[in-house]
Amino acid sequence: MSLQIAPRSGGAVVRFAVNGTDVLRPMTADAIASGKGDNAALYPLVPFSNRIANGQLAFEGEMFNVVRNWPGVGHPMHGDGWAHAWDVVCSDAVSARIVYLHERAGEAGGWPFRYRATQSYRLDDDRLTIRISLENLEDRPVPAGIGLHPFFVRDPDTQLICRTLAVWRTDAEVLPVERIAVPAAWDFGAGRTVDSVVLDNCFDGWDGRAAIVWPRRRLRLDLTATVPFRHLVIYIPPAQTSFCVEPVSHANGQVGLAPLGPGGTLAGEVVFHISSLV
Repeated sequence: MSLQIAPRSGGAVVRFAVNGTDVLRPMTADAIASGKGDNAALYPLVPFSNRIANGQLAFEGEMFNVVRNWPGVGHPMHGDGWAHAWDVVCSDAVSARIVYLHERAGEAGGWPFRYRATQSYRLDDDRLTIRISLENLEDRPVPAGIGLHPFFVRDPDTQLICRTLAVWRTDAEVLPVERIAVPAAWDFGAGRTVDSVVLDNCFDGWDGRAAIVWPRRRLRLDLTATVPFRHLVIYIPPAQTSFCVEPVSHANGQVGLAPLGPGGTLAGEVVFHISSLV
C-alpha cells in the first residue's frame, strides 16, 4: 500500500494505491501545482461540508456572510481547508500529521471564526486510517463541521453497499429542500452498481459503514467511520471515471445547527480497509 499527500495543496491526498492499483483517482501534476485540493484524490472538509445557501450563515441569532469560493458555484462550498496550505507537524514511512490554522476573515466575508484543523494519516498492512479534527480557537460557540471527500475509481461493475435511513432531496442548485425516506432507487443496503444511479445527495441515519467492491479488480474496500460521521454524501455524476462517498458530520446546509463550544474539539476517524475478493 502507498499513500502520497500534498500538504501545501489543500492538505490533499495525491494518490492512494494498493499493489500499484489506484483506489482513488490520482491527482495530476497541474492540480498539485495549483496549490488547491479540489481536484485531488481526497481532500478535507473543514469547517463545513457542501453548500451554504447564498453565503448566509445563520447561527445562534446572528447572520454571517460567507463569500463564494468555488468556480462555477453560486454558494460557498466545502469550507477552507482544501484551498489553503497545511503545515507538516511530523512524518515517517507510515504516518504523517498536518495542520491548518485559520484566522478570522476580514471584511471580505470569509469564515469568521478562528480554528485549527489537523489531519493524521497512518498506513498499516491492509488499511489507511485518517483522523481529522477541528479545534475552536474562539471564546464563544461556533458552527463547526468536518468531513472527508474521497474520489473512488469507478469501473462499469463497481458496487456500493451502505445503509442509511433518510436522504435530502435537492433543488437545481443542489441545495437541500426536503428530508425523505430513502427511495428504492437510492437504496444501497443490499448493494447496487454505481453506474445504475446518478446522485448528488446527503444521506443521514448512516451507521458508519460502507463497502466498495471492484469485481473486475478482485478488490474490496470497507470504510468505517466513528461518531460524529453519521451523514454520508454520495456523489455519482454521469459518465465519469470516479464517484464520491463522503463521511461528514452534518447534513448539507446545516452547519449552523452544529455548535462547538469555546475551546472545544470536533474529531472523527475514517478507516479504509482493503481486502482481495476470493
